[in-house]
Amino acid sequence: MRNPLQDQLLKAGLVKKAQVTQVAREQAKQRQGKAAPAPNAEAVDTGRLKAERIERDRAISAERNAQARAHEQRAQIRQIVETHRVKREGEIVYRFTDGALIRSVLVNVALRTQLANGALVIVRHDDGYELIPRAAAEKVRSRDAAMIVLDHAQATPASSADDEYYRQFPVPDDLVW
Repeated sequence: MRNPLQDQLLKAGLVKKAQVTQVAREQAKQRQGKAAPAPNAEAVDTGRLKAERIERDRAISAERNAQARAHEQRAQIRQIVETHRVKREGEIVYRFTDGALIRSVLVNVALRTQLANGALVIVRHDDGYELIPRAAAEKVRSRDAAMIVLDHAQATPASSADDEYYRQFPVPDDLVW
């Protein structure tokens, strides 16, 4: 038994008989109560709490992974510095800036020349500073650029503009600060 609207649509050729029977079956299922029951408030709360817990666990896991990666990078930097550090010897005080502080290391003439030319780089290591070759410094820079304290080969754009101005004031060769 169909409703009159379905008969009219069928006679007009707007729908096929299979479509009409499909709709009739769906309507019969709804009348018999075989449709899925509406979720109750307790199930909704449980689902929401579960989703929040999963999201919180995901955030905690991401934070732990980030900390593990940072710890691994610090260990790699420590290993690079320890294997490539140059033995510091000499009685010449070489001063450099670390942020707002002026620090110093004792070097000889050869090490001072290499530092000035950019062949050696000063990096932070534990509580002190170490001298390492440029190749090792590039490995450290790829992991954490903040560990490099002094690198004369890296020219900053601001200093190159200042260099032109200061060329008119020659500095004596024997000046050590």
